[in-house]
Amino acid sequence: MTPLTNTGRTVALGCACWLLLLPLVSAAQSTEEHFEAVIERAETLAGEPHDSRRGELPTALRDLNYDTYRQIRFRGDRAIWRDAGLFSVQLFHSGFLFETPVTLNLIEDGEVRPLEFSSDYYSYDGDAERLLEADLDGAGHAGFRLHYPLNRGDYDDEFLVFLGASYFRLVGRDQGYGLSTRGLAIDTGGSQGEEFPAFREFWLVKPDDDANEMSVLALLDSPSLAGAYRFDIRPGRDVEVEVDARLFARRDVDKLGVAPLTSMFAHGDTSAYPADDFRPRVHDSEGLTMRTTAGEWIWRPLTNPRRLRFSRLLDGELSGFGLAQRERNFDAYLDMEARYDRRPSQWVEALGGDWGSGGVELVEIPTDTETNDNIVAYWVPDEPLNAGESRRFHYRTHTFGSQPEAQQVASVVRTRTGWAAIPGQSNPPPRSRRQFMVDFHGGELAGLDASQPVDAELTTSDGEIHQLQVQQLPDGDTWRASFRVQPEGRSAADMRLYLSLRGQRISETWSYVWYPDELR
Repeated sequence: MTPLTNTGRTVALGCACWLLLLPLVSAAQSTEEHFEAVIERAETLAGEPHDSRRGELPTALRDLNYDTYRQIRFRGDRAIWRDAGLFSVQLFHSGFLFETPVTLNLIEDGEVRPLEFSSDYYSYDGDAERLLEADLDGAGHAGFRLHYPLNRGDYDDEFLVFLGASYFRLVGRDQGYGLSTRGLAIDTGGSQGEEFPAFREFWLVKPDDDANEMSVLALLDSPSLAGAYRFDIRPGRDVEVEVDARLFARRDVDKLGVAPLTSMFAHGDTSAYPADDFRPRVHDSEGLTMRTTAGEWIWRPLTNPRRLRFSRLLDGELSGFGLAQRERNFDAYLDMEARYDRRPSQWVEALGGDWGSGGVELVEIPTDTETNDNIVAYWVPDEPLNAGESRRFHYRTHTFGSQPEAQQVASVVRTRTGWAAIPGQSNPPPRSRRQFMVDFHGGELAGLDASQPVDAELTTSDGEIHQLQVQQLPDGDTWRASFRVQPEGRSAADMRLYLSLRGQRISETWSYVWYPDELR
């Protein structure tokens, strides 16, 4: 392998200015060889002190507001690889929230060339036009987006974006952007504050003219670790990204969050209070779905809690998890602007590496606005990552619609809850006694006669269960499990429910925690 070559070029990368050693070569190399060079760079970087100095943007870009930033638009006629093959690349300008430019490189015919910033890539309209007279030296790129003829053969749709820290977003055919993916999460929700690793440099590998997939390499850095990432990207009805991540720790990491998914849940079926909103639901995702190594499917409805909530679903090793937007009907949202019915779901499944035992952690954060992401889900290994150690995580993540194709058992389509009081009751129970309606659909339930002995299996960590029953709904394909739960004082009730037929499990497991203090 050709050694890394010192170009003598200093550039601003996120929160630091570093002397970069780009793997420029005189002969063509394979993508795998370039990735090995990025891995070596990450390992070397992790052995050095983290440089926390911030690279400063040009003065003209530091105080851009939202409206002015939106007046800077990439010129479509300047798209990278626009006339060569199916893929093209467009760029994001730095400024506004994006104060830390990243370094972009193109790998063409096996050789690397830097993709330098130029104002010629952009049009500057309205108030942004003044930037044409400003000194933009050192402005750099904030990120990039990939385009491909996804929905129509004569138009290149944007389908993947890398922008901000280690965030990237996917959107499949006939979908609109919703939840986000991250390269890594460190100490999310911790008392000492979350650490946000960031991609500092990218290498975009030019695909062949007739290729329907492409690769991106990335260097990640943070105070605790450095990492090398390879993304093999395949657009289609569902966009699929195969991720190979190599991490090298500078110091001990208390909680490592692998393959994080970030989303938003403002209100919906599970909300324990009415929202002052004409829309019955407002969320990018409505539930966490998980497949265990034992083959059990689990569904955890999301909530917008009064207080920060953590849940962890333990497993021997990662099989798969995701955040899902199951309800795809416009009438469930009534929002013509946001079109929450078109938001993608996303799945993560392990392909190899050092996952070990652990669990999927769900973080639910209170929010009073839909503009804030307040849901995070990721895998947390039981084995900590200590200073000087390395770890590999190889996985696939992809968009989907209502549920993953691999799920064949009946799934939860609704979770409804309310005060378990009878109208007009002279001596009603306390408001902490809740009535739950959990509706299941699909799988073995499809076309099942109402006379079949479908049972509900329900357990709770605390409290008492009353009036558990199962009945078929009028559509003939949906079955409802209903019950009442009386918690013990203010203790949370962690409940698990699934349907069975003659002793055989025929549905996923509904998993839900009721907190009595959630009552407004």
